[in-house]
Amino acid sequence: MSDFSNFLSPGRKGHLVGIGGVSMSSLAEVLFGMGIGVTGSDTNESFNVSQLRAKGISVSIGHRAENIPAEVDFLVRTAAVHDDNPEIAWAREHDIPVFERTEAWGAISRDYRNALCISGTHGKTTTTSMCTHILMAADRDPTVMIGGTLPLLNAGHRVGHGNTIVMEACEYYNSFLSFHPTVAVILNIEADHLDFFKDLEDVERSFRAFAERVPQDGFVVANYDDENTMQTLEGLDRKRITFGLSAAADVHARNIRFLGANSQFDIIYRGRKFTDVTLHVPGMHNVKNALAATAAAICLGIRPTAVKYGLAGFNGAGRRFEFKGKFNGADVYDDYAHHPGELKVLLDTVETLNYKRTVLVFQPHTYSRTAALFDDFVTQLRRPDVLLLAEIFAAREKNTIGISSASLAQQVPNSVFFPSFSELEGALRALARPGDIILTVGAGDVYKIGEHLVAEE
Repeated sequence: MSDFSNFLSPGRKGHLVGIGGVSMSSLAEVLFGMGIGVTGSDTNESFNVSQLRAKGISVSIGHRAENIPAEVDFLVRTAAVHDDNPEIAWAREHDIPVFERTEAWGAISRDYRNALCISGTHGKTTTTSMCTHILMAADRDPTVMIGGTLPLLNAGHRVGHGNTIVMEACEYYNSFLSFHPTVAVILNIEADHLDFFKDLEDVERSFRAFAERVPQDGFVVANYDDENTMQTLEGLDRKRITFGLSAAADVHARNIRFLGANSQFDIIYRGRKFTDVTLHVPGMHNVKNALAATAAAICLGIRPTAVKYGLAGFNGAGRRFEFKGKFNGADVYDDYAHHPGELKVLLDTVETLNYKRTVLVFQPHTYSRTAALFDDFVTQLRRPDVLLLAEIFAAREKNTIGISSASLAQQVPNSVFFPSFSELEGALRALARPGDIILTVGAGDVYKIGEHLVAEE
């Protein structure tokens, strides 16, 4: 198969199938900025599609062979686009090379002297965003690819002109094995994406292979506190910097003080104070994310003041404990958590904020994840004062398991399952009161519920 690197030159022409997605729209802009002609297609109009058109990129709605320009050198597809897609089928018939999105990003990353890739079961978007703030404070002019929106960029990506790229690196379908990291960050490793991986051992093998992609003069940044991560990296012959709350980690925090939703702490690097930090996002998990971002910055030779001011300027990423507004005196937040481990971190954080009631609106993500981690979900979903369950967001799956959010509701006291968003919104509207925190949580479209309520105020 052709190497995508052969197409990274001005004047080439590419067509992106599924161009409206977060990573694909970012890829389109990066390729366009390199002087490559870009067109694309998607199933729906969206904000990303509008932004691409505003930059001069032609986007068709619906997938048809005639969307592809007469002169095209390659196609790139998102993971949701399969071989029976009419545009992919046309390309195959006409011997036009078709690349996966991650192959394209991987080829792009190879062109940078510093390729910082952030991986892990949880925390990737936030830590990649923190790293972006630090790199911007250090005047590194980075290229950026994040799986969410960062207010600093008003987007999930940035086309820079420096020698550094920072990328969120996802393990699903072994996607990150197409990347070429010079600094690979592993935040944590848990059993997830079990519709693809067989078990935790299979997940660990994938992360090990990712770490082994780092060259001998590169770095692996690892979570000292995470047993699975340290076990996965045992015996790895790469330079390593660890981070964690333990004083045995190379990069750790000292004198942690929580002041409402903020935290202040000193960052210690191998026995010496590196800098002090004020963080404007809540929770111990964000202290850990900041330590990971600092360890990555140390690998890149970034000065302490850039870390200090970069982290001080970070106020969160889109859909990561994002404040949406108020409804009937309650604070409405949205979060992307869709794994029991992420739910635990979210609820741990909320419990420190002294709200009278926690009202959780949860939309499970994929049938396979809900079934495989059912008992762990039940444990976390019993914690809020009120639980309203939306139906499972299918994403890429069909319900061959016969599972529903109603199955979770049967195991959780003080919970109600609603087959439709309209019914759920009505119930939420009736119960919301001052002193509540309302959390819309999940990786699907549950955020729309909170946005509808806030828009009524």
